[in-house]
Amino acid sequence: MEDFLDILKYILPSIVVLATSLLVIKKFMDAEQRKHIYEIRKENQKITTPLRLQAFERIILYLERISPENLILRVHKPGMSAKMLQSNLITIIKSEFEHNLTQQVYISSSSWDVVKKVKDDIIRAINIAADNLPPDAKAADLGQKIFEVMSKLEKSPTQVAIGILKNELRQLF
Repeated sequence: MEDFLDILKYILPSIVVLATSLLVIKKFMDAEQRKHIYEIRKENQKITTPLRLQAFERIILYLERISPENLILRVHKPGMSAKMLQSNLITIIKSEFEHNLTQQVYISSSSWDVVKKVKDDIIRAINIAADNLPPDAKAADLGQKIFEVMSKLEKSPTQVAIGILKNELRQLF
């Protein structure tokens, strides 16, 4: 029994030292891992921040391009019918939206939902304006009707969305 106690006197402190060493090593390894993850995130931010800024720029540019004031002036051609203008406006809005689909990766889901809603609202306004015109209406009539529909809104949907995007961008920095 005395031999057992002598062995225990030597083994017990060794076990305590081993357990303490393992705990210290584990804490050190965890700290190193956190430091490594921080470095990776920091490096990734150097890459993603410019991409996010570019995404915000592209989405704001898209919103400016599909605002009825800019879109109608860009698309309207002399001699165009209202139906032709309606079709061209909707096609351009949809194709530019599809062109910018990947930008949703870099902005929040709520901001992307706002962008989609603006697109839908403008298409709806174009369709409402076109439905209130006779079949033989000219493109200029449709443009004027779209301006009337949009002027009834309290704020321009594109300007509201741009404001939301700018606020999100300010929160990044």
